Amino acid sequence: MTLVSDQVRRLDAYLDRLPVLSEDVSEDGRSEIEEQGFTTAANAFSTPRLDNLLRIVQSLSTSSSRPLLSAPRIRSLLTQSGIPAAPGAVVRSANAGDLKSRYENEIEWLLVSKATIQLHGVVLNTLLEQIIPISDDIWYWDDVLGSYSYSSLYTVQTSPLRLWAWSQEVYHSTRVRLRSSSVRNAPGDFVDSTRNGLTEQWRQFYGIVQESIRERSFANIQRKVLSPVALCRAEARRNQAQLRKLRGITASGLGVLMDEGLQFDPDDEKSEMQEHHDLKGVVERSVALIDMVLKEVCTLDVNINDFEDKVFAGVEEDPELSVHVEDSNATDRPAILARRLLHIIDNALPQHLNAMKSLAKENGPPSPLVRYWLFVTVGLLSSTTILRILFNRKADIARWFLDLGETIRDFWFNWVVEPTGRVIQTIRHDKTSEIAIMSRDSLKADRESLERMVVDFALDKPHFTTSQGSTLTDAQVAEIRSKVAEGDVTPVLRAFEQDLKSPLMGTIRGDLLRSLLIQVQKTKVDLEVAMTGIDSLLRSQELVFGFVGLTPGVLVSIGLFQYVRGVFGGRSGQRKSAKAGKAIRVLRNIDRIISEARPTESNLLSYKDHGLLLCEVHVLRNLVDRLMPRDIGREFLEDLADLSNMKGIQLQAKALDRIRWAYAKWLK
Repeated sequence: MTLVSDQVRRLDAYLDRLPVLSEDVSEDGRSEIEEQGFTTAANAFSTPRLDNLLRIVQSLSTSSSRPLLSAPRIRSLLTQSGIPAAPGAVVRSANAGDLKSRYENEIEWLLVSKATIQLHGVVLNTLLEQIIPISDDIWYWDDVLGSYSYSSLYTVQTSPLRLWAWSQEVYHSTRVRLRSSSVRNAPGDFVDSTRNGLTEQWRQFYGIVQESIRERSFANIQRKVLSPVALCRAEARRNQAQLRKLRGITASGLGVLMDEGLQFDPDDEKSEMQEHHDLKGVVERSVALIDMVLKEVCTLDVNINDFEDKVFAGVEEDPELSVHVEDSNATDRPAILARRLLHIIDNALPQHLNAMKSLAKENGPPSPLVRYWLFVTVGLLSSTTILRILFNRKADIARWFLDLGETIRDFWFNWVVEPTGRVIQTIRHDKTSEIAIMSRDSLKADRESLERMVVDFALDKPHFTTSQGSTLTDAQVAEIRSKVAEGDVTPVLRAFEQDLKSPLMGTIRGDLLRSLLIQVQKTKVDLEVAMTGIDSLLRSQELVFGFVGLTPGVLVSIGLFQYVRGVFGGRSGQRKSAKAGKAIRVLRNIDRIISEARPTESNLLSYKDHGLLLCEVHVLRNLVDRLMPRDIGREFLEDLADLSNMKGIQLQAKALDRIRWAYAKWLK
């Protein structure tokens, strides 16, 4: 639902609330319908023509599926009604009486009024759709003027057009000179041709061409003073100024139609009591206003104030208004108005569209062919070289693709699939997935061997274990075993200390070497105990190490997936962010319009500022469905309606502030 469709719905709903025929009460208090009888009235209201008119009225009414009709559809319905026919062409039966003719006249007025509302919406939509592309063209010239590089590129892009225009000027000037020379020397052409020959004629032709070129050079002395880039920037500035003026006048026309056209006062509680002839006058003036706006909106040789004065003066002096026609017949006014609507649809609206298209083409950006011929030419010239390089290295390119595929496959299986499988096995306590630095039973065997070595040594050398040197009992052997398990090998160390006093004798007896080998076994057991602690620590953190090994592959895979998704599709989030950014820029434009506006004496926006505001609101309304939920969007539309209504600049500024803070969540 657009801004224009809301306006058309509101006006159409107002007409639907009005009674078709008001009852004139006579002196005795009885209405005209009662005096003539309800039976006669019912018969008068059920004729084929009235049924046809009522069907067309229903077709011209708005609905949820089609709030706006196209101009050809409006023209077709008006033609089907027979109202625009010549006066007197519609034949009425004699027994219908005055009541029938009056009711039929009111139905015709209702039909013409609904057609006017629909055409009013068509014209408003047309002006809205024209202002937005003009703003885009103005931004293009801003880009050209904002950078010297863009200006230089624009100069190169348009150089063939300027060369062609200069060649055409030289050609026409040379052609005029040749004609004048042939007319002046016509009597002696034959003699000159035989006397001077072909060489002299060509020399004369080249002289004329050089003179034409010299004349054009003197005529365009500015081209010698300014550089080509400076000339193009001046041209861009001139086109931009013309487009700004065109946008301002078009916005003013839009504001005039929105503020002054079809002012039925539908929000007034007493509007239903408004007299019918007042409504008919509003419809007549609105049709004249539409006609004048379409005629004058493409005129760029006047300023905006002169345009508005000219439009209102043309409406006041319109010769087809009923107030200016003394012998006007009230029953013929709908036909006159319908013919004028057809004239607007058939002539004024197409002429306006053609004029706007011509102005936009004359002052707008160059065509795509002019803007991209340079890049296309460079691409075509370099295409052979590129193709030759690709053909000569096709084997390398194929190998690169194969290597890339193998790399991707190996990365996927070695860094994603296998680590994932190991993590799953760890979670399920798979014995084959446990981390181990040493074998499971290695420490047990070495510790038992150390116990046997120490016990055997103690049994062979009991004097190093007990002070008496007697044979060891079972309790003492068990105690030695428990101490060895705790790392205590005191008997061996005592023997080692004793043998160190006489190392040669200890070596010969073998006790020193035996104690040394037992200590080596003790060191081995201590090392295995330390390794067992590290092994237990690793096993407790086995799941952490599995995820650490899996993380790089997963991160790289997610990054590549997001990149491919962003390149080839799935850009809904990016599009939503872009639309939110566009909505913020639109709000910024609305803020500028309200801040820089020069209010009228009644503290309202001017027609131009209101038209520009309506364009920005129109763009903003189209972004609601894609940015906000349905219930929030409904509230947003209400605030936009407050922003676009002409109730004072202060209220509009407050509505803009309310939109900013209330919907900041969806406009980020």
